[in-house]
Amino acid sequence: MATLNVMKSDVDEILRKKSRPVKNFDEDLWEMLDDMRETMVKNNGCGLAGVQVGILWRMFVIDVNNMKLEFINPEITYRSKETEVDVEGCLSVKNISGYVERPHKVTCKAYDRYGVPFEITAEGYLARAICHEYDHLNGVLFTDKMIKRYIPDKEEK
Repeated sequence: MATLNVMKSDVDEILRKKSRPVKNFDEDLWEMLDDMRETMVKNNGCGLAGVQVGILWRMFVIDVNNMKLEFINPEITYRSKETEVDVEGCLSVKNISGYVERPHKVTCKAYDRYGVPFEITAEGYLARAICHEYDHLNGVLFTDKMIKRYIPDKEEK
């Protein structure tokens, strides 16, 4: 497997582009998903979208609470009115963390690597991760939704 380069700046133009649907569920896709997962783990991430490694395909991988998930052509079909504010960071935005409001619960329809449709309803941190990666597919960064910057030294005192 090849570790991919993660975009490291919130001004990288590709991060602002909308990703295109995946059409071929083939070995090229599987290899890309495997490489994305390896890159995410190597960079201590919990999610990674194709656009973050320069691939404008509507896909992302997540590893939250020992759940390793792959979302191809995802669509969030439900967002709870109940929200939570928590700190987020991003592998593509260096040295910035901030408070972001996200739905407490979401439902997402997607396809797995073989083209089999599935639906997942997630709460809390997993819902946050899905929303964060889904935003990447539409050219939206967490900094666009950030309420306030998180500065660890000030927060911990």
